[in-house]
Amino acid sequence: MKKLFTSLVAACALTLPFSAQAATKTKICVFDIVGNVGPMMGAMKDWQAAALGWGLEAELIPYTNEAIAAEDLKAGVCEAALITGIRGRGFNKFSGTVDSIGAIPTMDHMRLVLQVLSHPQSAGKLSQGSYQVMGIAPAGAAYVFVNDKEVNTLAKAAGKRVAVLEYDETQAKLVSKVGATPVASDITNFSTKFNNGVVDVIAAPLAAYEALELYKGLSPDGGIINYPLVQLTIQLIAKKEAFPAETAQKSREYFYNNLDRILDQLKKEESKVDQRWWVEIPDADKQEYEVLMQEARDQLRTEGYYDPTMLDMLRKVRCKLDQSRAECT
Repeated sequence: MKKLFTSLVAACALTLPFSAQAATKTKICVFDIVGNVGPMMGAMKDWQAAALGWGLEAELIPYTNEAIAAEDLKAGVCEAALITGIRGRGFNKFSGTVDSIGAIPTMDHMRLVLQVLSHPQSAGKLSQGSYQVMGIAPAGAAYVFVNDKEVNTLAKAAGKRVAVLEYDETQAKLVSKVGATPVASDITNFSTKFNNGVVDVIAAPLAAYEALELYKGLSPDGGIINYPLVQLTIQLIAKKEAFPAETAQKSREYFYNNLDRILDQLKKEESKVDQRWWVEIPDADKQEYEVLMQEARDQLRTEGYYDPTMLDMLRKVRCKLDQSRAECT
């Protein structure tokens, strides 16, 4: 009798829909420098709930070290990873070029770019090798933080020590070009180096001001140069075979449709910056920065670091919103 009962249970289990049986959850590595209670994890928990509606049951694994999250994606520990666009360039050069220097002047430009990238027609470009991009979200503009507010021009940056991400060769090239000294760092230690005086200059989004206690490095005579260098992104990079194309597209659309929620969170974090740190620079200096960044993008395109198609698209977006730019004539 016992054997008969066991056989009946097994037979019934085979007839149940897949979702009713014990299913293996899809693992998502989530980089959040704050950990499980950080803003990236919070946003991904909302994504996790939405994904159930697409038939995707995801398990979120928090990482405070981005490098390990990216390596675990490569090693198959997780099927997807939420990492910065700069590191994501190694998985998809097209989407990674969104974070190119000076290419997206304002969040209005970013909104238009993300709208284009969430469209089904962009799906092909967001697939490279064995990986695909399942979502892109803004992480805020990066500004130059200095421990001496007198360093407010490119000329004055000469000889200063500047933290650069060791896995992004473009940053070291740019820093060397202005006569400063690049100091190899990563996301987990660049703020500590600034706060402890190991480096004089960093570039960081305003959302990092409180989370990474950057006011320590600014005190007492530092400042934040009021000119955004680059619009940073966070990107969900996934193994292509782990997600159907339809699911990947729904995810990309979810990221874009929730853009305003992300922007509200960024504004909340940015409002915590003490206004006394802002350093205004002359319009002439801003024009000098624009020329330098345009030259840098052209050089890095030629050297293969930036995707030409994305750079062309970003130029079209800049010209759509401001036809008076020199590059638009």
